[in-house]
Amino acid sequence: MDAISSTLLMFGIILLLASWINLLFVSFRDDFTWGLTSLFVPPLAYLYGCFSWEKARAPLFMAGGGWLLILLSL
Repeated sequence: MDAISSTLLMFGIILLLASWINLLFVSFRDDFTWGLTSLFVPPLAYLYGCFSWEKARAPLFMAGGGWLLILLSL
């Protein structure tokens, strides 16, 4: 793996982690049970984001950018 692809992979993973943390804050502000669900079952956090698109638009775009960086690194 060359330097550019490993850098893209690292920033993609960091962006995914940041989007999940941001989505945790949004879900806890909206509903405590969704916050706990997002904390203990992380893939369901993105399901919450799909249901609450108006509130969770920014974290979902961050996650999309993270996945794009990961895919570009391959």
